[in-house]
Amino acid sequence: PAWLRRLCGQLLSERLMRPSGVQAVVRGVLEGTGAGGTGAEAAAVDWRKCDAVAKILASCPQQCLSLEDYHRLVCPQILDLLHIQDKLTARQFQRVATTTLLTMAKEHPQLAERHLLQPLLAPLLRCSAA
Repeated sequence: PAWLRRLCGQLLSERLMRPSGVQAVVRGVLEGTGAGGTGAEAAAVDWRKCDAVAKILASCPQQCLSLEDYHRLVCPQILDLLHIQDKLTARQFQRVATTTLLTMAKEHPQLAERHLLQPLLAPLLRCSAA
């Protein structure tokens, strides 16, 4: 029903914009992914789930006041997904982060540059400027 879809969207949006909300949502969706089935089947499910989560993260929710605010709150959390230590989890989180980054860069290049690419490339730029 429409009311349930709206309520779920609102709760998801609220969670994403909280501290560590992106990681909590990604963990919740991907939990148990990769287990069961043949290796190829499990990998396909894993990729599809990662891509679906990335699509959700790249979309600014209707409840958000502005696209700028959404990017300001969520993009640093997306970059944090690149620093997960557990190897199995890191592979999935890196897939989500890179796919989200690519999607955001296509849809909103200026915001993605400001909130994703500049922070991501800052260490390299500092080294090359020295």
